[in-house]
Amino acid sequence: MNKIMMVRRKHLFSRIGRQCLFSTVPSWATVEPKSLGISGTYHVPNCVDGNWIADSESKLEIPHPLNCDASYPLFTIIDTQVTELQPFLDSLRKVPKSGLHNPLKNPHRYLEYGEISRKAAELMLRDAEFFAQTIMACVPKSHTQAMGEVQVTAAFLKNFGGDNVRRLAESFGVPGDHYGQFSTGHRWPYGPVGLITPFNFPLEIPVLQLMGALYMGNKPVLKPSEQASLVMEQYLRLLHHCGMDPADVDFLNCRGPVAQELLVQTPVRLTQFTGSSRVGEILAKATGGKIKLEDAGFDWKVLGPDVEDLDYVAWQCDQDAYALSGQKCSAQSILFVHKNYEEAGLLDKLKQNATQRSLEDLSISPVLTHTTEDILKFTERIASIAGAEVLFGGKELENHKIPLKYGAVEPTAVLVPLKEMVKPENYSTCVTELFAPFQVITVYDDYTLPLVLGALEQMSH
Repeated sequence: MNKIMMVRRKHLFSRIGRQCLFSTVPSWATVEPKSLGISGTYHVPNCVDGNWIADSESKLEIPHPLNCDASYPLFTIIDTQVTELQPFLDSLRKVPKSGLHNPLKNPHRYLEYGEISRKAAELMLRDAEFFAQTIMACVPKSHTQAMGEVQVTAAFLKNFGGDNVRRLAESFGVPGDHYGQFSTGHRWPYGPVGLITPFNFPLEIPVLQLMGALYMGNKPVLKPSEQASLVMEQYLRLLHHCGMDPADVDFLNCRGPVAQELLVQTPVRLTQFTGSSRVGEILAKATGGKIKLEDAGFDWKVLGPDVEDLDYVAWQCDQDAYALSGQKCSAQSILFVHKNYEEAGLLDKLKQNATQRSLEDLSISPVLTHTTEDILKFTERIASIAGAEVLFGGKELENHKIPLKYGAVEPTAVLVPLKEMVKPENYSTCVTELFAPFQVITVYDDYTLPLVLGALEQMSH
């Protein structure tokens, strides 16, 4: 019996091995990521009330982010108009405040989502290369970064396998202050909810937010970034394959104003938004505050007077500023360097590390929210401050085919004298987040430390 089982497993692994060798496309998937922009155009549909909808008045073409000469768009998405929102309005209006499940209603769904998560984690790890390639096609980043995103997401799903979804909804009880009284609390869903997710982590951020909403019994409408919509469409197909009711999530491709109209017209009781501070503030007003924001922030780093492990510090500063071309909410936008680090040669090491980045290994990426012209103009604006200079970068990438609507610039740093940076006419410009491979560097010493602390205190985000 054991020999038979071992032989069967050997044959199973052989089949899996051959499948992985010749194709990265799982049976549940509908696209080959390596063929995007090369052989035909893939169309990303909407999904509403359990049905995939491919027809629309108009569609939006997503250009290949690395090749303006590509024969086809990377893919197209439905460009949903306000006049086409009715099916989404009807779907969300059917959801009660008590959600699709809660501790008193349909509790079996907690266990169902534990099993869905277990299966999804298993398949995501098995099909990790497919997801990594899909991410890299939409948002060019290094294979290491893309695979890391897949692994983090799979670990999250694995953590909520089995009974852990049910345990996430743990209730609590508190004794009263007199005989016969006690208080019991339950974790309750909102019912219909909205998710608006960013392009830079097109799998990790949407999945973690989406699954949390589903675990607790909510009915989410997911509006992904247009640039990376393909990633979450494929993930939803994975969830359907793992047993999720297709009607549990509505998937909406549209532009920002259309999504805002949906949130205002429907009884969406809470929206999770991840993106720019400007858009977050617009949505907060439009929804009357029924929103959770994970918005942008201007991130700073201060290197103190004690110099140690110089190579590691230089590597970390380079990684924080220029990984994914600075397109992270955690990207280092300004670096305060104590003069001891400057004298130790940190700035030279930063330049050396930055100049080793290239498009070939995607250690430098297209900027998807700014054009090359915009980035270079901003660089010139900072460099025009009295005493400022471009330490490195400040140029367009050579020998690239990145479309004009995107940015293609070298990793850039502008050194600005601290006393000039903190002047009112310069400060707001120097602390503007660009979401590109750009940072301001300034040097201080023990005597000018109060200026550094004052600059940090003034930052609004």
